Amino acid sequence: MSAPDLPAAPRTPGGSPAERLGDRIARLRVGLGLTQAELAGRVAISRVALSNLESGRSVPGERTVTLLAGVFHLEPPDLVAGTAYPSSKAERLPDVAARHTELELQLALADRDLTWLEGAPRSVAVRVAADWRARLAELSTSASTPRERELLDAARRRVAAHA
Repeated sequence: MSAPDLPAAPRTPGGSPAERLGDRIARLRVGLGLTQAELAGRVAISRVALSNLESGRSVPGERTVTLLAGVFHLEPPDLVAGTAYPSSKAERLPDVAARHTELELQLALADRDLTWLEGAPRSVAVRVAADWRARLAELSTSASTPRERELLDAARRRVAAHA
């Protein structure tokens, strides 16, 4: 008695085996230092649902792929490119996704202001640094990844240099 024929593994256009989307999601998640629970919370799915995506037991819908792409700072088509993600679903993905959090925006604004302060009068620098110190304290509750906490700490150090 022979084993039943199994479907061939999906292949990329170049003929090599396609990476499983779940493996890519897990790799990118670990690269950001996120737990499954943290990433699931960021894209509004359960940890079990994310575990099922990463293990290949389920295929994410377009909404989930779009949200995941944003967390990973990728465009949705780039997240699924070269994977076994169904082409019929990939065709419906938006070309772009929101890729930056409010925290990242505020840190970019702080960086801009602190760079400008390099040539500002000392009294102005002290006042602006005090404003940013207070804003960064408020933002600390929204730092949810190790990377965001590192960026926030770096901004605090820059602010402290102007105090």
